[in-house]
Amino acid sequence: MQKSKKTVDQIMTGKLLNSGQICISPDYVFAPSDKVSEFVEHAKNHVSERYPTIKNNPDYTSIIHLNHYDRLNNLINDAREKGAEIIEINPANEDLSQQQYHKIAPTLVLNPTDDMKIMQEEIFGPLLPVKTYNKFSDVISYVNKLPKALALYYFGNEKSEIDELLNKTSSGQIAINDLISQFAMHDLPFGGVGPSGMGSYHGYDGFKNFSHKRAVLKGQNLLDAAKLITAPFNEKTEKNIRNLT
Repeated sequence: MQKSKKTVDQIMTGKLLNSGQICISPDYVFAPSDKVSEFVEHAKNHVSERYPTIKNNPDYTSIIHLNHYDRLNNLINDAREKGAEIIEINPANEDLSQQQYHKIAPTLVLNPTDDMKIMQEEIFGPLLPVKTYNKFSDVISYVNKLPKALALYYFGNEKSEIDELLNKTSSGQIAINDLISQFAMHDLPFGGVGPSGMGSYHGYDGFKNFSHKRAVLKGQNLLDAAKLITAPFNEKTEKNIRNLT
């Protein structure tokens, strides 16, 4: 129980950093099917302990502007209309419908399906879909059918699962039993792959990424050698080509 609490604390801390408005904030969680209620309970306790109020709490970050606030609420409404269970964690039961700060309470979205917009878009907000699994291989399959992620996070100590995640998926970064801290490790390259970005920066990798290696060739008399395989073509030319290949 204590171990799972620590895991949820780490996940919620990372998710609610800047109210989720960070590119490496998790967009969804996979929890074992028999651990969902435990995850929800720990998440509620985490928010209650750290953010006993939301509306006028300077420790809880506002959504950056009204358009994004409306977009996030639309994601919630779309998920609700399509059958998801919405759990708003609002410890003081404040009315957040009309307020100048554009704050949205930490919100868990249970039973999300792929037709929901929240599972199709990057969220950039304090909304966290929670999916379930029985076999870890199902998690791998799900990750691989989506565009490659900027970051993947794994919590646990099953070596076989860690190896499977490392060897059978592709992402910009992977963090094991940690979340978001990889960005602070300046000896590690930071960047995406495929749709999540190109190249990387930080330290030496950043120097290489933003540098250009200029090719310099000092006379190898290659043009003189080229006459062995250039016109006029004849049997000797063909023989030279075969010898070179």
